[in-house]
Amino acid sequence: MISLSRLFGRETRAAIKSDDPYLGQWFGLRGGIGGYVDPNRASGLATAHACIATVSQNVAAIPLHVYRRGDNGGQEKAKDHPLYTVLHDMANPAMTAFEAREYLTACLMIHGNAYARIEWSGRGQVTALYPLDPAGVTVERLPSGRPRYRLSGKSGSTAMLLQEEVLHLRYRLAPDSVMGLSPIQIASGTFHLALTQQETAAKQAGKSFRPEGALVFPNAMGTDKRDTTLEKLRQKFESDSAVSGVMVLDGGADWKSFSFSSKDAEFLDKMKLSNLDVCRIWGVPPTAVGITDNATYSNADQESRALVQRCLAPMAKRLEQAMNAALLTAASRQSLFIEHDLAGLLRGDMKARYESYRIGREGGWLSSNDIRGWENMPQIEGGDEYLSPLNMTVVGDRQTDTSQPEGV
Repeated sequence: MISLSRLFGRETRAAIKSDDPYLGQWFGLRGGIGGYVDPNRASGLATAHACIATVSQNVAAIPLHVYRRGDNGGQEKAKDHPLYTVLHDMANPAMTAFEAREYLTACLMIHGNAYARIEWSGRGQVTALYPLDPAGVTVERLPSGRPRYRLSGKSGSTAMLLQEEVLHLRYRLAPDSVMGLSPIQIASGTFHLALTQQETAAKQAGKSFRPEGALVFPNAMGTDKRDTTLEKLRQKFESDSAVSGVMVLDGGADWKSFSFSSKDAEFLDKMKLSNLDVCRIWGVPPTAVGITDNATYSNADQESRALVQRCLAPMAKRLEQAMNAALLTAASRQSLFIEHDLAGLLRGDMKARYESYRIGREGGWLSSNDIRGWENMPQIEGGDEYLSPLNMTVVGDRQTDTSQPEGV
């Protein structure tokens, strides 16, 4: 019987798009180039794992502070706020802040989404963050447009969390404006090719790189003799990879290979190109993950700075804005904000740092305590004074020297 809601067009149903990559996972499909790629298998590639580890560990190692805005436009660390301890020391009683941030960043790079359950105090302040497994989280959109999160436990239990109770990090916003897109699924063709090459190399290694081919005789052989020859050949070369590779063929026998060598197929060069493509997906410089084929001293230093400016800085900004929106109330954001301290990664080596300190100190915009704070040194008495160069003065304060006559 047709319901009244359906009759008058008020019925709404959730629809699953046929091109949803997770639909292929549900039915066990793997597809070809551009099809579904298992994120766990793809992240197990050596280059992919190195990219994920490099970005997640470096982002987790960058100091993340809660700052309080000052009246003079400056900022100071809000160490008395409970959220400062959560982001800087312990995310929850069982997990350090480094471990939690590393896990969330890795989930973000693999699945495109990362979740953490927020624990609020009675004063409306965050006291703990509990990272969640993305595979056990389902996001639903309420009629109001706000997201709701359904958590599925290993024992079959479920729990519902509202938007205020979940920190949701997204790699790239999907067309539905709710979920994030997985970079592995965006570049599924690249990862499918890399996985195929890895499987091919594993099969060749499993056969000890023995070639496939045919043993050709000039004259016809009987079935029994042919089977006996083939069996002896298999016993010689396939039973044990440690046996000698020397074989004597008589009767005009000739060997015809069916397979290409790795050199003829340019297999190694293609694997190197796939490794570079994987680095390009996450914007990680090749030297940062151990690909040093074209590395020199100069470009390695430039790529280290490129890692910070083009990879870590955008990821840090993505995390900061999501945390500011989810971990601080609207009223708290008027005086507090969350920000990474990237200055330590951009200052360079000791010589470059000290040269920049000298310029700032002599220019008058850095004090001794400012510099000592960046170098994790204690403050000193009188270190808050700023120098003023003798040859500089405020425009308009210069007075004409009348002791000299005009024209001199």
